[in-house]
Amino acid sequence: MRKIFSKWIERYFSDEEALLLFVLLGVALLVILTLGQALAPVFAGIILAFLMQGGVNRLRQLKVPHLLSVVLVFVGFVGALAALLLIVMPLAWKQAATLFNELPRILSEIQAVLLLLPERYPEFISEARILELINLAAAELSQMGQWVLTFSLNSITSIIALLIYLVLVPILVFFFLKDGASLTHWWVSFLPEKREMMTKVWTEMDDQIANYIRGKVIEIVVVGAVTYVTFIFLGINYAALLGILVGLSVLIPYIGAALVTLPVALIAFFQWGWSGEFMYLMIAYGIIQALDGNVLVPLLFSEAVNLHPVAIIVAVLVFGGLWGFWGVFFAIPLATLFKAIVSAWPKVQQVTAEEGGA
Repeated sequence: MRKIFSKWIERYFSDEEALLLFVLLGVALLVILTLGQALAPVFAGIILAFLMQGGVNRLRQLKVPHLLSVVLVFVGFVGALAALLLIVMPLAWKQAATLFNELPRILSEIQAVLLLLPERYPEFISEARILELINLAAAELSQMGQWVLTFSLNSITSIIALLIYLVLVPILVFFFLKDGASLTHWWVSFLPEKREMMTKVWTEMDDQIANYIRGKVIEIVVVGAVTYVTFIFLGINYAALLGILVGLSVLIPYIGAALVTLPVALIAFFQWGWSGEFMYLMIAYGIIQALDGNVLVPLLFSEAVNLHPVAIIVAVLVFGGLWGFWGVFFAIPLATLFKAIVSAWPKVQQVTAEEGGA
């Protein structure tokens, strides 16, 4: 057993650079797990600066001075953040509160419809089973109410944390954009001169992941905005809330659209029933999803991430379970990083018996 383990260590960790990269990844993971909450504004600033670096680079290509490019991109970021906080979020929160107040009525209507099923299909479902499902839904609704109450009681702490983010993150974003090159040079100066493996991993990751993250943000905004405008035109309730849900659903490949279809269909059904308006809305929603999958995604992600669908789903489940929303958002980049490291990792080739006897 010791011999097998020694051969495995020799094969994958005999290269000094590989061992150093392994240590750096371990330290980075340890920092995230232990200091992730304290350093969250720094991580958020790095991510946002990374997203906006492409805009700065494009302005630099147009012969705009570096500082002016940073200021223009930063002003656009502050404007978008202000619109999100002052327009989108209050509207979505108001509609969410209204929907929560409407839940008892919706549940009573669902209960009335479900209780008809045992009468029409007694061979498939019983009244006891229906009552069990209703009691389960009522318990979940009660837990949701307790969460809302707890959130309101802790709102002062949440507001303070939000204010800290609103002050620190924009400042960090500005300086990361302004001094990103010097900060990167300072960090690289601590690495050994021989870093072919790290350079290979970074080269494979840089453009691909940057394009993916920026494209994903653009996809969320476009899909959410188009959905909101379409739902407003068709007159469905809670259009802003549903638009945000549909926009965020693109974060979860393959299953996000299916999951968000349920609340869209339920709200439309309880507003209109089986009517023409319901059919028109579901057709429009289907067209939006089709255009997203067949037009917008190929346009934004021309250099698609070369990952198997199973690997993508596993990455979403694993990283989403570890880090919640941000884990889901960065699941594919993290999976791509893992794939790049595995492909670049040096391996000592085993000498076969035939080669030894030659």
